[in-house]
Amino acid sequence: MEFRIPADHPSLPGHFPDRPVVPGVLLLDRVLEAIEAMGAEPGAVRLPQVKFLRPLLPEQQARIELEAMSQGWRFRILRGAEPIASGEVARA
Repeated sequence: MEFRIPADHPSLPGHFPDRPVVPGVLLLDRVLEAIEAMGAEPGAVRLPQVKFLRPLLPEQQARIELEAMSQGWRFRILRGAEPIASGEVARA
């Protein structure tokens, strides 16, 4: 799934002043949307492992890659070929 966070998104003011960065929680929300777009109903989840490697700036295009596992999903968020986040979403 590809996505872009617009520069006028309400979560950006104050995160960070003079150089907005897309908050990690917003990236994780997009991961859950990607899981649902696959036709899965994640229900209650936990995040046993998440790594934020690089910032995503407003208006930058990113994509989510998912791998289904027996108890959840592995994900990677990429900007072009560059990984910006990775982790696991597990069913609670």
